[in-house]
Amino acid sequence: MPDASKDGSRPSKNPKESIFSRKPKTAEDVLVLADELGVKFIQLQFTDILGIIKTVAIPVQQLEKALAGEIMFDGSSIEGFVRIEESDMLLDPDPSTFVVFPWSTDGGPTARLICDIKNPDGSPFEGCPRGVLKKVVREASQLGYSMYAGPEPEFFLFTRDESGKATTHTHDQASYFDLSPVDLGEHTRQNMVVALQEMGFEVEASHHEVAPGQHEIDFKYADAVKTADNIATFRLVVRTIARDHGLHATFMPKPIYGINGSGMHIHLSLHRDGENAFYDPNSEDGLSEICLHFIGGLIEHARGFTAITNPLVNSYKRLVPGYEAPVYVAWSKRNRSPLIRIPEVRGQSTRIELRSPDPSCNPYLALAVILKAGLDGIKKKIAPPEPINRNVYIMTTGERESKGIKVLPGSLIEAVEELERDWVIREALGEHIFNRFIEAKRIEWDTYRAQVHQWEIDQYLAVF
Repeated sequence: MPDASKDGSRPSKNPKESIFSRKPKTAEDVLVLADELGVKFIQLQFTDILGIIKTVAIPVQQLEKALAGEIMFDGSSIEGFVRIEESDMLLDPDPSTFVVFPWSTDGGPTARLICDIKNPDGSPFEGCPRGVLKKVVREASQLGYSMYAGPEPEFFLFTRDESGKATTHTHDQASYFDLSPVDLGEHTRQNMVVALQEMGFEVEASHHEVAPGQHEIDFKYADAVKTADNIATFRLVVRTIARDHGLHATFMPKPIYGINGSGMHIHLSLHRDGENAFYDPNSEDGLSEICLHFIGGLIEHARGFTAITNPLVNSYKRLVPGYEAPVYVAWSKRNRSPLIRIPEVRGQSTRIELRSPDPSCNPYLALAVILKAGLDGIKKKIAPPEPINRNVYIMTTGERESKGIKVLPGSLIEAVEELERDWVIREALGEHIFNRFIEAKRIEWDTYRAQVHQWEIDQYLAVF
């Protein structure tokens, strides 16, 4: 948040504002700030392969030791990490991610630090999702590029039953951009925005989405690693504030049949030497060759990275025609039906919008494979097909086939099989995460496939 004066010479009159505007860069900065704020506990956070936040909580007296990378944990108990005989792992906190939670806890103020995972000898652990993203970011940097990403995460707010268990019942019947009293989630959403702002987010917009109980909060773009950190933090904040309001927030892509699911469109751009590399003022449409090749890479690898950007069995209940979710692997300068849309703005704001990811994905792995696919397009100068500037949904199968428009995988197992065939995406993930992700998803699919679902009972029980 800005200081009270434009030149920063006058401190803010709001103590909380000045606290959250301070961004620590070093371990010493963190120690000083934690002492000033009276922090009692620190949550050392990281994500497993599936993108679930894990935490090792320490009293503030252990903070200096943690910042020195001397806190260990049992990696064998974390999904997809290591075997029991290799269990000891190190937590390496990133000082720039230090922030105090804006909600109260019984033990006193609690802060968090996001960590990279290291091997006991201090070397990077190949199964750390944040490390995987950093590796691809370094590859982009070697080519002279940095990627910026701006997500648009959607979620549902549902009521809880008498025992506190989440239901799929919503407390409003509002629709796109509706206001109170129709949008009964507005107060909860506003409190989410305030909490996010107090944690350093620059929230750009929030509104009710198309389906009853569905909401969206958009925050400002940032570099790839910070954006992934922000998405993970966003999900934690949203669920925490919803719980405090007696509600359940879910990022499940398709919790209710027959209405829109929740997506997470991601706006992407590459920058080089401080300039937007996607913009070319001399081209007819303002798009550079770099931008076109990046699009070409995304289209080339879209089927291969979908298992990462849409990682659940349930993800493929959203990726069906008729509910605004993209199904067809195409791009457009005008309409929103294909996989990739080009917003009309140009100059430093030139960007592409990838519309397939959903908010259940591991943000570190998702941004890693997206960036890797785009870089492959740049390196190989993959030209995208002609843009499709008409509604793909109403085109006939023959029309789509004549234009070479492919379809995203229709199920998790199909997406997993496509991932196994895509060596560029496999390289982005590294063998450790690739193998364990495939293993976990095949187990998920087999478990789902063996279940007898209510639809089958309703469809067949009385007939056969």
